[in-house]
Amino acid sequence: MTDSRDETLKQLMEDFHASIDVDRRLFRVDIRGSIAYARGLVRIGVLTSEEGRTIEEALGEIEGEIESGSYALTRDLEDIHMAVEKRLIEKTGPVGGKLHTGRSRNDQIATDERLYLREVVDDITDRIRGCQEALLGLAERTVDVIFPGYTHLQQAQPIRFAHYALSLFFGLQRDRDRLVDCRKRINILPLGSAAMAGSAFPIDRAFLAEELGFDGLSPNSIDAVSDRDFIAEFLAACTIMMIRVSRASEDLVIWSSTEFGYVTQHPRLATGSSIMPQKKNPDAAELLRGKAGRVLGDLVSLVTMLKGLPHAYDTDMQEDKVQLFDAIDTVTIALTVFTAIWETLEVREARVNRSMDDAMLSTDLADYLTRCGVPFREGHGIVAALVDEAINRGCSLRDLPLELYQRFSEHFDEATIRQLRFDDSADKRALPGGTGKESVERQLEQAREILVRK
Repeated sequence: MTDSRDETLKQLMEDFHASIDVDRRLFRVDIRGSIAYARGLVRIGVLTSEEGRTIEEALGEIEGEIESGSYALTRDLEDIHMAVEKRLIEKTGPVGGKLHTGRSRNDQIATDERLYLREVVDDITDRIRGCQEALLGLAERTVDVIFPGYTHLQQAQPIRFAHYALSLFFGLQRDRDRLVDCRKRINILPLGSAAMAGSAFPIDRAFLAEELGFDGLSPNSIDAVSDRDFIAEFLAACTIMMIRVSRASEDLVIWSSTEFGYVTQHPRLATGSSIMPQKKNPDAAELLRGKAGRVLGDLVSLVTMLKGLPHAYDTDMQEDKVQLFDAIDTVTIALTVFTAIWETLEVREARVNRSMDDAMLSTDLADYLTRCGVPFREGHGIVAALVDEAINRGCSLRDLPLELYQRFSEHFDEATIRQLRFDDSADKRALPGGTGKESVERQLEQAREILVRK
């Protein structure tokens, strides 16, 4: 009975403890790190040159076997490190057992994650760049499209649609910069820290860093094995970016609605209703909103796991890869879809023009009165009263009679009312960063210069 219970618990714990289902994707970087470590062991005489070559050749074969599926990564192998080591010993005998000399799975996994993540950062920053290229192309096509700018989901002031597209471009540049900066902290070598006190063997860590392309060495072995800041920082940067994606997607959902009808998304990025033949739902944009919450959840899950841990390696940290890999997969496809939306988006200019409320020109009237010497607050009140009159009469601001304008201020004349135009209003915002055409053209040039840089 005792033996049976013991075996049951043993199997239960093996299943519970196994991470091979998750960390199998690290096999290439794990093997790469092991090859570098074998070379390091040769340098200090733990391995002979022949033993080192034997291990390197076997590790290369194992990588091919895992890639082809001929070496099955089953749950009984526990994790990717043990899977590779077990196969190495099967191939090379006792020589393979020497590879783990002075090394712990604690510094091994920290190294693997950093090797893997820096490649991911490079890929994601390239995808951000692709999205920026799509937004720049859209901005170049819509420089002359006047569009209602919104605050509080109310029409606020006329803008050029290109100005909106470029707002996302420059926001994504900050996201890209954050990830590039994050990569600097990722690219620090923990290998040589062993379990937590450092290796007892005189492994040349600077050599390992050079072999693996790291910029520097972790200065403290406890910090090296316990640190998951680099993953939390990566997830935080991805979360900020996905929140941007979500907010822009919300705009697209609203603008695609029947009530607005400002934009048309590619039919492949929308789907019909299962029951209502007329429907085309903006599924791509809606899913992007949902995916943003998922990445935020990955960040919260990771930092919640970390917050209660003692300051060294703990098995809880095995769970970091679940959140990391989920966020990577989510962000990767989300950026691809987000890019496709902007590449194919059509702005329905005629529909936009019909929907624009000339009350958006109220600020221009208040500014005009200010230029005539009227204090802005007083001018603001005058124009607010004119807007109320237009609402009460059921007409536009431009259709109010001149006599009414002049009843509120002697400074109003026919020329003032004739100049109430959406494009003129936008072009008055000519300061750097504004929505005036010249300013937008300067922003386009800035965007082009950013894309030219690496």
